Amino acid sequence: MGKSDYNKDRKSSGKDNGGARKRNFTGSGAPKAKNPPKPLDPNSIRLNKYVANSGVCSRREADVFIAAGSVTVNGKVISEMGYKVKLDDVVKFDGRHLNPEKREYVLLNKPKDFSTTVRNEHGKRNVAGLISSASKSTLLPVDRMAKASTGLLLFTNDMELTRRLVNPKNGLRKIYHVELNKPLRSVDLKRIQDGIAIDEKVVNVHDISYVDNAPKNQVGIELFSSRSNIVTKIFEHLDYEVSKLDRVIYGGLTKKDLPRGHWRYLTKQEVVNLGMVN
Repeated sequence: MGKSDYNKDRKSSGKDNGGARKRNFTGSGAPKAKNPPKPLDPNSIRLNKYVANSGVCSRREADVFIAAGSVTVNGKVISEMGYKVKLDDVVKFDGRHLNPEKREYVLLNKPKDFSTTVRNEHGKRNVAGLISSASKSTLLPVDRMAKASTGLLLFTNDMELTRRLVNPKNGLRKIYHVELNKPLRSVDLKRIQDGIAIDEKVVNVHDISYVDNAPKNQVGIELFSSRSNIVTKIFEHLDYEVSKLDRVIYGGLTKKDLPRGHWRYLTKQEVVNLGMVN
């Protein structure tokens, strides 16, 4: 084989330039780019997560109930695993309408001079700002407190529980530490114990007593009323002014290890206990 034949053979075999064949990436020989992943739809959610977020059961248990035909979407039984629903779909579990938003419960030790109103009060301090980092959901206070009042305030997006807790027929235990502008007379303490009419309706106080080792203008009062601002109204009815009002017990919840202005999540057991309110 001649020299010129040898060179022709190397070029034809692709062994020139280090023995590696050059690839032509132009034209139709270029590798195709992979299709980009489809963006997640923020308005859709897997059915098992939807059911789990509603508080019915865990996501794994939801798969079992879905397979068993216990869940309907817009009136149609869905047993398909991985099925996605839109947030405005009507999803029911054994006939019960579900809310896809995860239920959350936050307990705040409210400081003084913070409003509990839902509306935005420009330039004024609101309790919503104190728990803003607790959840991405909108959590609302179960009941209202005066700006000057302090103590336990419960927030949640569980409207079913909220309705039960504020229902006058459901007794929810509350204890307040009250400081008055003057000593409470024993005769007035007895009148409160016996039941006093406010707005033509008797308020039944479970217990009231002077605070141990404190002046007689400080009392503890326990009641099960859901009426707004009722403690202040009781004392104003008897010609006393409430200087300080601190809610120290709400249901079975206490201020233990919860400094003023701080919040915490309720434990699962605490949520269960509140749900047992008749």
